[in-house]
Amino acid sequence: MTQEKNEANKALIDKINEVEKDNNATFSNTQKILLTTDGSITAILDVLYGKITLTTIDQHFEKADEDHAKLVNVPIGEQINFREVIMHKDEKPLIYAISHIPLSRCNDEICSDLIRADIPIGRILKNYDIESRREIRNIYVEKPDAKLKEIFGTDEDMLARDYVIINCDEILMWIKEVFPISHFTEI
Repeated sequence: MTQEKNEANKALIDKINEVEKDNNATFSNTQKILLTTDGSITAILDVLYGKITLTTIDQHFEKADEDHAKLVNVPIGEQINFREVIMHKDEKPLIYAISHIPLSRCNDEICSDLIRADIPIGRILKNYDIESRREIRNIYVEKPDAKLKEIFGTDEDMLARDYVIINCDEILMWIKEVFPISHFTEI
């Protein structure tokens, strides 16, 4: 397992170096940590800023279409929870995130906390002592859409990553996190 972990870490470092080179950028250590951590982003932000808060933009249940079914490895048509949130400190948005969670893989308590909304997923996993691991699928730079421009008040490029949280060898959640390239450069 240690060999696999070392190879995964090397792949993440290589990916960061590739994204920096492709975008003629040098990321701060904090940006690199946020993009590559296999731990809770919420916990890292809590350490950096004090306890952060979460605002839910949208949350609903939907049947998985082909793309979303593939993201969480379920049959097309299975019920998933779609959640779109902003993690922030006071009024400053820090990270925008979306998640897709197959309801069949959540117990009633977790589903209840998801529906209650403004609880970060990292805290939900911790509250229920859910043993899980994160597998980062991609790290990249993207152009902001109108929603991201409005949330962050900028049209600059965004750093993004997407990953899955795995529990009992099944994908429990797929998550994408995004923040402006100028965020987290001074910490």
